[in-house]
This record gives sequence, C-alpha cells and structure tokens, in this order.
Amino acid sequence: MEKKVRVRYAPSPTGFLHIGGARSALFNYLFAKKYNGDIIFRVEDTDIERNVEGGEQSQYNDLRWLGIIPDESPYEPKEYGPYRQMERLDIYRKYAQKLVDEGHAYYCYCTSEELEMRKEEQLNNGVRATKYDRKCLNLSKEQEEAYIKEGRKPCIRIKLKDHQKLEFNDLVRGPVSFTSDDLGGDFVIMKSNGIPTYNFAVVVDDHLMNITHVLRGEEHLSNTPKQLAIYQMLGWDAPTFGHMTIIINKNGKKLSKRDNNILQFMSQYRELGYLPEAIVNYILLLGWTPETNQEIFSMEEAKKEFDPSRLSTSPSMFDQQKMNWTNGQYINKLTDEEYLEFIRPQMGKVMDLSKYDDQTLLEIANLYKEEITYGAEIIEPLNSILNPKEVTDENDLAMLNLDSTPIAFEAFVKELESIEEVTPETIKQAFKNVASSTGVKGKNLFMPIRLKLTGVSHGIELVNIIKILGKEEVVNRLKK
Repeated sequence: MEKKVRVRYAPSPTGFLHIGGARSALFNYLFAKKYNGDIIFRVEDTDIERNVEGGEQSQYNDLRWLGIIPDESPYEPKEYGPYRQMERLDIYRKYAQKLVDEGHAYYCYCTSEELEMRKEEQLNNGVRATKYDRKCLNLSKEQEEAYIKEGRKPCIRIKLKDHQKLEFNDLVRGPVSFTSDDLGGDFVIMKSNGIPTYNFAVVVDDHLMNITHVLRGEEHLSNTPKQLAIYQMLGWDAPTFGHMTIIINKNGKKLSKRDNNILQFMSQYRELGYLPEAIVNYILLLGWTPETNQEIFSMEEAKKEFDPSRLSTSPSMFDQQKMNWTNGQYINKLTDEEYLEFIRPQMGKVMDLSKYDDQTLLEIANLYKEEITYGAEIIEPLNSILNPKEVTDENDLAMLNLDSTPIAFEAFVKELESIEEVTPETIKQAFKNVASSTGVKGKNLFMPIRLKLTGVSHGIELVNIIKILGKEEVVNRLKK
C-alpha cells in the first residue's frame, strides 16, 4: 500500500471492553500490523452523561492484556493528539463554522418540542420517512436575532444536496450505495451545547489523524453515507470502509448483555482466569476464515495470515463452550512454571498459600490441570476439600456410622502422627498398617475417611486430599 496504513479503535467510555469491541480492536490491529501500519486508540467521550468512571482506562488496560498494543493513544501521544474528543471541541467548532461559512451548513434554532410537533404533523399527513423540514435554512438576520433574544441556543445542521449519490466499496461487502434522500434530512453536526455529533466528530478526527481504513461493526453501516456527505462538503478524501457482521448467540439473536450464560466483558475473563492468547485465538475466528484448516494461531501468525477479504458476510455465533474448550487447550500447553504463575491467584482465593511451597502448590494444581477450562474452575473442587459441607446423604451417613469407623479413624490418626513426611508412599503404607492392625479395609476404611475430610463420597485420590489439607488439619478433622 502506497500510503502508510493507519487504523483506529475508538470506543466510548460508557462501559467496559466487551466481546464485540475486542474483536473490532483485534481485526484493526492485525490489519495495521500486516501492512506495517499503526493503530490509534481514540476516546469518543462526548456522551458525558453515560460515561462510566474508569471505563477508558479499563478498556485500554484490557486491550494491552490481550496483546493489542496501540501505537498512539492518550497514554502514548504523538503529533495527532489530543486523542479524547472532549479535548478537541475547538477543532470541531472550527470545521463546523467553515461549513456554515461556505453554505454547506446552517444554524437551527428549533426546540425539541417544535421538532416533535412537526414530526407528528408529517406522520399524520401520511409521511412515513419523516425528516427535518428546513425551517431554519434561510432565516433572516432579524429572525436569528429574535431567536437569540428568546435565549435559544442553536445547533448546526448539514445542508444536504438533493438526490446525491453516496457510494463506497466496502472491504467486506463490496460496492454499497446510498443517496442523500436516505439520510432523514439535514442532520445535526454540532449540538446546541457546543458538542459535536458522532458522525461529524469521527470525520474530522479520521481526516486529521490520517486514518486510511475504518474497520467496524455493521451497526455503523447507516452512519457511513452521512460521513461521506461530510467528507465531500469539506473537500476531503474518505478512508476505505469495512463493516464486520454482528456476533450472535446460539439462538441466532444478536449478542446482548441479557445473555447471562455468556461472559460479555474482558474484565470477567481476566478475573476468572482465561488466557489472553486463548481469547485472541477464539475471537480471531469469529467472522474471519483462514485459508487453511488451522485453528490455533499465535498473535504473530495471525498478523501474517489476516486478510480482510476473508471476513465473513454472515453473522458469527459466539459459543461459550467452544471458548472454554479453546482456553483449556492453552492451559494444557503451559509449562509447570507458567501454569503455577497462572493458577496461583485462583488458588489463593481459597487457600492460605503461605502454608505451601511452590512444589506442593504445583502438585496440587496439576491434579486439576487437565480438567479445568479456565482458572477459577479450580476453586470449587479445592473449596469442597478446604471448606467441606456437612454430610446429609443417608447412604453417606450410614458409612460414617459404621461400628468400625471410630476404630479406623483412631488407628489412621496414630499412623499419620508417626509420619515425618507426607508422601504418596507414606500415606499408602499408613492405610496398609491400619488395615492390618484393625481388620478394617477397602471401602469401609477409605469411604468414612473421605467423607469426614471432604463431606462428599467422590473426588480426587485420598492421598492428594491429605496433601492439600496437610497432616495437622487431617488429624484435627478425624479427631472431631
């Protein structure tokens, strides 16, 4: 490509980084890096009332956690800043006034009540596609002054050309065509409070930041003709647009925050112990198809292979189970050192880690490595051992109340107390000694001890349960 590729990921800080946003950021990042370009993290923070405290920083941190490192942002500023829209208001006002001065835009003093009333009139007259009636298009100076005396604050509306073709070649969809008649009339570019509307701000920002490609979700498709109209009036070349399909749930509906069985936000994945490499791998294949049957991609491989022409034109289904399976594959590939570092925070939620050395922690963690699909899955089985429930099942209670149970407990406690180091070998020998000295063996020996220690009749080997609890705790529980 002749011109240096520059793309942007431009979230609103009205929430946190979700699956759709992460995919959009990833595809932009891969596209930029494939062509040795730059990705800009820009903050569209003009919706002041809906902005969430910490939303911007959280999204930025989550992107970096995923391995999506912006080349420019409020935190890595270069000559194209500022990177927050609320810090660029004078820039937008300058270009809005330029459009007014050149006859491409005009001040509108209509109140929201007046606009609503005239919209109702249009509907009552059978007009389905209502639009602004241009009441303020040709106001005299006296009329404007009268409105200002009333205390009205004007917005600025674009003056659309009639029947103007607005066409572009979409990276995903191919040729797309609109006309200015599809846009609902002269739309607002600057609100009466001096803040730009989305469609105006992004045009100014994308042009001044030399953005060459805009890759975004298909919900923005209807915004593109409005932006093209603004580009034309300002005499600027538009970037190349590409609109990705939506992400759907198993029922074929657009993924929404009401899908409680799906983790929506990257912060949830971080907290629950998902690996960023696994998330990137999974969302990479949400709407993009590689040339081969390869399913596992590192970020470096994805940078080389990514091609926007292979983006799907059909919706992509998010499958939480497949996401978990993918993460499990990545967990199994971790070295012992990597796995312990990864799983330690989750184990620390239920264990006093200071009581165990690293080797013991690793041995405990490895008991579950092939079973868990994300880190926090280790919590429940560990918790069932460390904080056992009371036995309520009738069959289990019957095992605990066998005449031989107190005898077995007492003998096993003595054996444990005589052991210097708890190892699989010393524990197995202790059980053999108890069976030999008391005649209690098999299920009648193992099951009551398991129930007393964990409250349940199934789980990992007793030897490993004793390793997790430690000799002192096992003795205390059996003596109760």
